Amino acid sequence: MGSVGPAAWRRGALVAALMLAAFTFNTTENIPVGLLSLMADDLKVSLTAVGTLVTGYGLTVAVMSLPIAHATRSVPRRYLLTALLGLLAVASWGTALGSVPYGVLLAARVATALAQAAFWAIMGPVAVGLFPPERRGRVIGLLSVGGSLATVLGVPAGTWLGGRTGWQTPFAVLGALALVSLIAVAVLLPTSRPQESHAAYGAAPDRRRFLGVLATTALSVTGVFAGFTYIAAFLDDVSGFGENAVSAVLFAFGAAGLAGVAVTGPLLDRYPRATLTVPVTTQAVALLGLYAGGSSQVATVMLLMLLGASVGPVFMATQSQVLHTAPGRTETALAANSAAFNVGVAAGALLGGALLPLVEVRGTVLVGGLLTVGALAILTWPRSEAASTAAEPQPQ
Repeated sequence: MGSVGPAAWRRGALVAALMLAAFTFNTTENIPVGLLSLMADDLKVSLTAVGTLVTGYGLTVAVMSLPIAHATRSVPRRYLLTALLGLLAVASWGTALGSVPYGVLLAARVATALAQAAFWAIMGPVAVGLFPPERRGRVIGLLSVGGSLATVLGVPAGTWLGGRTGWQTPFAVLGALALVSLIAVAVLLPTSRPQESHAAYGAAPDRRRFLGVLATTALSVTGVFAGFTYIAAFLDDVSGFGENAVSAVLFAFGAAGLAGVAVTGPLLDRYPRATLTVPVTTQAVALLGLYAGGSSQVATVMLLMLLGASVGPVFMATQSQVLHTAPGRTETALAANSAAFNVGVAAGALLGGALLPLVEVRGTVLVGGLLTVGALAILTWPRSEAASTAAEPQPQ
C-alpha cells in the first residue's frame, strides 16, 4: 500500500503532537503523587483526600472509557481531539488559579479523567490511520514513548517545579502543553469520518485472541500494582535502602521502562506475539526474583530495572495487539483495554493492601509474580491453527 493521508511532514508533526498530548495527560494523572504534602497543606485536607485525586482519576478512566468511546464513535476526530485537549487545558489552568477549594479541584480532575478516557481510545486509531497498515506497531511505539516520558521526566520535573514555585505551577505548564497539542491537531489533522480510516477496524479480527489480550492486560497490571504500590516500603524493609536512595532507585525503574518501550516499539510489527510474550515473562521473573532475592540491594536494583523494562512494553504490545485483533471498531477495543489497565491498577493496589497484614511487603511481590504467571498462561494457551494464522499480520 502506498502513502496514506497527509504529507510526510504533517504526519510527523501530528504524531509529535499526539506524543506531547500523551505525555501531558499521563503527567497530569500522576503529578499529585509528587505534590501530595504541598497540596494537602495548602488545601487544608488530609493526605488521603489528595491521594483520592489519583485513585479517583484512574477509576473514572476505567469506568467511563467504553461509554465515552461508544458515544463519540461518529464524531470527526479533529473536532473531538481539539475538544478533549481544550478540556485538559482549561481544567489544568483552573486547577492552577490560586488555592482553589478541594471540591473544585476534584471536579477538574474528573473532567480531565473523562477527557483522558476518550483520548486513549482514539489516539491510536488517529495516528496509525495516517500511515500504511504495516506501520501500525511502530506508530503505537512512538505514542508509548510520549506516555512513558511522563514517569521519567514529567512527574519528577513537576515535583521539582512545584516544590520551588508552588504546587499550582506544574498544572499551569501542563495547560500550556495541552494548548500546543491542540493547535497542532486543529491546524494539521484532516477532517474525516472516523469509520473511513483503515485504522477504524482490526486488521485481522479475532474475538478469542482479543479477549485473551484483555485478560493479559488486567492480570499483568494487577500483578504489578499488587507489589509495586508498596515498593517504597519494600526497598526500606526488605532491601535496606535509606530514604534518600529510594528516589534514585525509582528513577532507574522509570528510565529502564522508557528504554524498554523505545527498543520494543520498532519490533511490534515484525514480532507481534514475541513483543508481548517476552515482557510478560520478564515481568514475572522480576517480581518472583524480588521475592527470592530482595534482600540483596544489587539484585533488587537489577530486578526493578527488569520490571520497569517490562511493564511499559506489555501495555504497548497489548495496544498493538488490540488494534490488530479488534472484532469491531478499534476505538471501542482500545477503550476496553484502557479500562482493563485501570481496573488492574485499582485491583492491584487494593489486593496488595488487603494482603499486606497477612504476607508482609515481601509477600505482595510474590502474589504479583503469580498473577503475572497467570497472565502468561492465558497468553500462551494453545489455539487452533486457523485462529493462530488469522491473528498474525500478513506479509508485506
